[in-house]
Amino acid sequence: MILTSSNISQINRQVPKLARGQVQKQLTPAFQKLKNKMIAEFLNHPVTLEIKAGTSSGNISGTLGGATNLFSFIGFESGSDPTDAIEKVLYSTDFRFTRTTANSVEFEIDMPDAAEIFAVTPMPWAPGRSWAKGIETGISGLGYYLKISKDGSRSGLGIQSPRKVRKSGSRFKNVQYISALIKKYQKEFANLQV
Repeated sequence: MILTSSNISQINRQVPKLARGQVQKQLTPAFQKLKNKMIAEFLNHPVTLEIKAGTSSGNISGTLGGATNLFSFIGFESGSDPTDAIEKVLYSTDFRFTRTTANSVEFEIDMPDAAEIFAVTPMPWAPGRSWAKGIETGISGLGYYLKISKDGSRSGLGIQSPRKVRKSGSRFKNVQYISALIKKYQKEFANLQV
């Protein structure tokens, strides 16, 4: 085959497509592996495990000093899975190609920030507040929480008493949760190599 300027032009037009195909072939499994790792870390976090277990869970997150569990303290609806909304947002993490030339293939990772997750995790009794953010910053009311089965309890186990029932030292213990996870994986996705 004799290379003419027309042939070279055709080859040059094909190079970006071929390069993008090769990058996508290598990027997809590496990206998916990291995404799965992020979701697994979320699913195995003590807060997530405790909430997913519902009212039967112990306080494995250590946030409530063993007084009850997060599911009943926050007052989630019996039978619900409040962590499902976070999982769906994390699953929406994806990548897209932004620029392809003969010399480079550029892509961006689209992943949620903590604010997006806080937006889909409203408190059952205060829709303007996020329970996921409250895990990190604190949730008031532990001193008024009564662990009893009673009609009218959203979770089926626990109500808020009009009077304090615990000592003033009984406080919610904040733990790292969504913000730390997002920050960690933003760095890991930024360093993704193909």
